[in-house]
Amino acid sequence: MQIAIMLYDRFTGLDAVGPYEILSRIPGAEVIFAAARPGPVRADTASLAVVADAALSEVTAPDVLLVPGGPGAADLLADQPTLDWLRGVDAATTWTTSVCSGSLLLAAAGLLTGHRATSHWICLDHLTTFGAIATAERVVIDGKYATAAGVSAGIDLALHLTGRMAGDDIAESIQLVVEYDPQPPYAAGSIATAPAARVAALRASGLAVSA
Repeated sequence: MQIAIMLYDRFTGLDAVGPYEILSRIPGAEVIFAAARPGPVRADTASLAVVADAALSEVTAPDVLLVPGGPGAADLLADQPTLDWLRGVDAATTWTTSVCSGSLLLAAAGLLTGHRATSHWICLDHLTTFGAIATAERVVIDGKYATAAGVSAGIDLALHLTGRMAGDDIAESIQLVVEYDPQPPYAAGSIATAPAARVAALRASGLAVSA
């Protein structure tokens, strides 16, 4: 089973690395990072780079596609080579997935038209621009399309996928191995629970766009 994680300049690190930590532990899974060109690709923080093993053109029929989000996604929303690649790969996938604003790229390629999908809260409304049905949930699965909300939600997405592809026993074992048992010291991880002033400040500052 080949799992392709797409990289591009200024992706968000955890969007790609979080799911990788889960999916790479599925028995028999091959995870490949792919970008426009092989080599290191810088995340939005600039201090982190992930090496793309292959060019997008070399990855033609993965079983699973995962597209991370990040501020660099906005630069690709009208990039026809990228959108054409997404459409071509999607034709053969068992699962086409995204984390955070990566769902905007899937939607821009026309893959989420008429499908329920989620994204980071700061750009959730933009999904409707591309014909998707925006849903404010942490993980949304509609047919073969699985989308996650912002950044850390990619870990939840990966566990959902693992359970469906490899069974609950494998998914639970992987969860235990990585000790994924979040107990955050604050209740500000969602706009439903964060202080309203904090949400408003982030919207006004544009800081959340980096997600």
